[in-house]
Amino acid sequence: MATKAATKKSSKSTNETPVDLPSEEELLAMPESDYMNERQLAFFKDRLKQLEQDILNNAGETTEHLRETQFVPDPADRATIEEEHALELRTRDRERKLLKKVQQSIARIDSGEYGWCEETGEPIGIPRLLARPTATLSLEAQERREMRQKLYGD
Repeated sequence: MATKAATKKSSKSTNETPVDLPSEEELLAMPESDYMNERQLAFFKDRLKQLEQDILNNAGETTEHLRETQFVPDPADRATIEEEHALELRTRDRERKLLKKVQQSIARIDSGEYGWCEETGEPIGIPRLLARPTATLSLEAQERREMRQKLYGD
């Protein structure tokens, strides 16, 4: 519990002073005792903010693309265009869900809960967070959840 409280304090200073962002290699080389320190939190917050901006930019491009009405007399061409629009909208829907997770992860950084498993309270781990910065469960907890879903259809 003291570790989470210390993390909470250091995450607030992330907003106040610029921090030298480490590389992925530096993150992986840090000792376990440095887990979710100020530099690590700043790295993940920066990565999540970039992802958030990319998603918002894509959404803007989609909106502009869909506003461009194209009158095409050929029914086959029109069907192709409609299918492309449907595919683009499905992609944006997935990105909308990802955006929500990204914003929740940023809020978890600000509250000092980022990097800790929601179920067990154990560290999620730097390698997992590098692969999936929106992860809220440790690998073991995620595997247990997937097994329960497979067995019980939850």
